Order: sequence, then C-alpha cells, then structure tokens
Amino acid sequence: MKNVSRIILKILGWKAVGEMPPVSKPVIIFAPHTSYWDGLYGKLFLMQHKMNYNFLSKKEFFIFPLNIFFKMYGSIPVSNTKEYIDEIVSVFEKSDNLHIVLSPEGKRARTDHWKKGFYYIAKKAEVPIVLGFMDYDKKECGIKGVITNTDDMKETITEIGRIYKEVGGKHPENFSLDKRYQ
Repeated sequence: MKNVSRIILKILGWKAVGEMPPVSKPVIIFAPHTSYWDGLYGKLFLMQHKMNYNFLSKKEFFIFPLNIFFKMYGSIPVSNTKEYIDEIVSVFEKSDNLHIVLSPEGKRARTDHWKKGFYYIAKKAEVPIVLGFMDYDKKECGIKGVITNTDDMKETITEIGRIYKEVGGKHPENFSLDKRYQ
C-alpha cells in the first residue's frame, strides 16, 4: 500500500514531506481541516508509513451504511462528552503500538478555538503530539514536528499555533488557529 499511496498522491499532484517520528504511541493531529479532502490526503500520507493508526470520528457518523465506510477507513467512534478522553487513554494503555489521529478544529467550518481533547489525551496517556498537515498552497502533506512536553497547555497550544501559522488550507477562510493563545 505504501507505493500505491505514493503513486496516488503523485497523480493528484501532491507530495509527502517530513518523516513520521519513531514513536510507537502518539496523538497525531492534522490541520488545517477545511475540507473533506483533508482526510484523503492525510490517509494517503499515513499509508506510506508502517504503523497502526485509527482516526477519531464523531459517533453520529456511525449509522448504517456510513458505519461500514468509517470502520474500513480506520475510524473509532467517540462522543462529544469528556469521557471519550479516558476511553482513548485506556486504548493507548492496552496497546504497544497505536497512533490516534484527529483534527483539533473538530469541524471544517471556521472556529475561533480548537477542541483540546487531543491535548488532554496526550497528557493523560503520556504520549507525544505529532503535528501532521495538509498544505493546499504547496500541495504537500506530512509532518511538521513533534511536541513531547505537554506540561503547560498554554505553551503547548502556542507552539502548535506557531508551527501551523503558514499552512494553507483548501478553504483558508475556514482555518483559524486558537485565538485564546495568540
């Protein structure tokens, strides 16, 4: 699948950049999330790396027949309640190799703040945050960096904002970094 995904990206005019860090259990965030196409490019990037990964998706999407697609895609249904954080931390604790992938924006529409579930999962599970991206201006997808110290939420979110500041979404008018930490 590694070569197939690389070929598909090339046909679509995209290239994968950055290397997946050698961590066995990270939370991977992908931003900006302004289009359904983001999932395709992110998945094609992830397929180029041998790893066990699952996407977090709203449990409301898991109705027939969409549930079949989402399960094949590698999605785990989660609720909008804070209990999902403990559920995902438990999944991490039971696994030696698991990469949880999600979008911190939580939706494709513009928002002035990011959902912090990814931060709380990483902190509670004591795993790093890997910063994945899709840049439509450059037609690149990949990894921008890794954050291993999550002791201070404000510092972590500010660093993430700095890293994503120059990344162009498909619909840039819908991409906004968390305004509380800028």
